[in-house]
Amino acid sequence: MATTKEIALLQVFPESARVRNNRLFLGGCDCVELANKFGTPLYVFDKAALRHRCQEFKNEFGSRYPNSLVIYASKAFTSRALIKILNEEGLGLDVVSGGEMAIARQSGFPARQVYFHGNNKSEAELREAVEWGIGRVVVDNFYEIALLEKVAGERGVKQDILLRLSPGIDPHTHRLTSTGIVDSKFGFLMARAEDAVVAALKAPHLRLLGLHAHLGSPLFEVGPYQEAIPLLLNFAADMKRKHGLSLQEFSPGGGFAITYMRERPAPPVSYYAEAITACVKAQVKKLGIEEPRLILEPGRAIVGSNAIALYRVGASKDIPGIRKYVSVDGGMGDNIRPPLYEAKYEALVANRASEPATEKVTLCGKYCESGDILIKDIDLPSLSPGDVIAMPSMGAYSIPMASNYNAALKPAIVMVEGGQASLMRRRETYEDLTERDAA
Repeated sequence: MATTKEIALLQVFPESARVRNNRLFLGGCDCVELANKFGTPLYVFDKAALRHRCQEFKNEFGSRYPNSLVIYASKAFTSRALIKILNEEGLGLDVVSGGEMAIARQSGFPARQVYFHGNNKSEAELREAVEWGIGRVVVDNFYEIALLEKVAGERGVKQDILLRLSPGIDPHTHRLTSTGIVDSKFGFLMARAEDAVVAALKAPHLRLLGLHAHLGSPLFEVGPYQEAIPLLLNFAADMKRKHGLSLQEFSPGGGFAITYMRERPAPPVSYYAEAITACVKAQVKKLGIEEPRLILEPGRAIVGSNAIALYRVGASKDIPGIRKYVSVDGGMGDNIRPPLYEAKYEALVANRASEPATEKVTLCGKYCESGDILIKDIDLPSLSPGDVIAMPSMGAYSIPMASNYNAALKPAIVMVEGGQASLMRRRETYEDLTERDAA
């Protein structure tokens, strides 16, 4: 029987996580057997939890604001198997590169449901987007207005766009993930936003449908949204009076938090949905403008909590009075977030899941960097070589940021449901490392 501590820890894991006979199960699959079959490091997604999360976002926002669309931010993690699920669940898609767009196209995702973001889209990427018939291009700067006008004109089409604005609001998160502040590479400063509206409205091959902002990530508070939404909608109303802007779509972005640590649980989706929709409705009523279509952009909040990583323990080094290092067979190559963002994680010993913690250790990776630390000073059962470590909340950003540093192989990814595991992406091979070499 699971202890109170185990139950509390499982709250950080995907919803199907269970402890049976001292082992961790996910989606009805024994995680130790998954590690043995597919090797480690291994990323494991809970398919049912993914679907449930998509439905939760659609229902929580849609029930409060029917004219809304949830679009998944591909940068958190993308694959053909995942995009198929998103399409089946009726979500749209947010892409930020030609590569993400190509994966969406290969997956058969409807182009009209795709929004193309990015602060420096190339002419080739914009041409690919326009030729595909992409739904929206979220324009980030004046250079892009001119470039997209040229591309759309050559194609003889009128491209739907949103303008990304930088409202200058502190989102109270890590400095490297704050995107809506004044000192940011993204979006038009409010001081130049009117000029951007005028330029977009004058472009004969662009159709300006609305405004977009993204404040940062992860946001545990709704205050930044409640500050940004009135500012942006007031601006939209002013642009309607002065230049005839018809605000058909409005996006306050995404950035919704997930739970990484038990002591800092993320708010439920309903918390964000209630605050954002109420703020939009109140402001448009105050301004006397039509309610625009509301676009939400969760990425991390869809996939982050619904995947775990499995590692196998190897060497250890005990420095008396200082620290005990325990090495695993992954690290910063497959999860750069701890050294890059100072991200903090929980962990469970998958093959000894019911055993009490008996020592404090630092879980480190196998890469040739002193900063290759996954978790610093965590209490776990006494670890031995071969033990399988499970780390939750690993579904967002770790995989797409993975590298081949030290010529390491990127891990396999599987999806589990009903006691069955299917391969989403195979593990890289040594041949993969050199297949693009010219000599």
